Amino acid sequence: MKYLVILLLLGLSACAHNTAGIMASSTGEQRIDNSSFASDVIVERVFIRSNADRLTAAGIIRSQVSTDTHLQYKFTWYDVNGLTIEDEGMSWKALKLHGMQQMQVNSVSPTSQAVRCELYVRKVFSN
Repeated sequence: MKYLVILLLLGLSACAHNTAGIMASSTGEQRIDNSSFASDVIVERVFIRSNADRLTAAGIIRSQVSTDTHLQYKFTWYDVNGLTIEDEGMSWKALKLHGMQQMQVNSVSPTSQAVRCELYVRKVFSN
């Protein structure tokens, strides 16, 4: 049983890098979970603005390679206490960047309680 658990954990850790990517926050924080991916794609900035009773976020994603890159991105919104807001309803969206292209991606907060957001970007892996 002990060996089965070890093999399962090793198998899960081997797959973990497939979902890692880059995170950029509207507060200026950035995190790189995959340095190889981060050398190909960068998130230049994430900013928010008030739009009536909700926030609108925009992020600039830029390719640093000359070939096409298939990505996924997702915004996660947080309230004043740092809790996620309706995160289950926010799905990953596909994005194709041509060589050296940059693209702006947008999101509107799901509720008026949102105060900040994070933009996650990862490479698409085929099975």
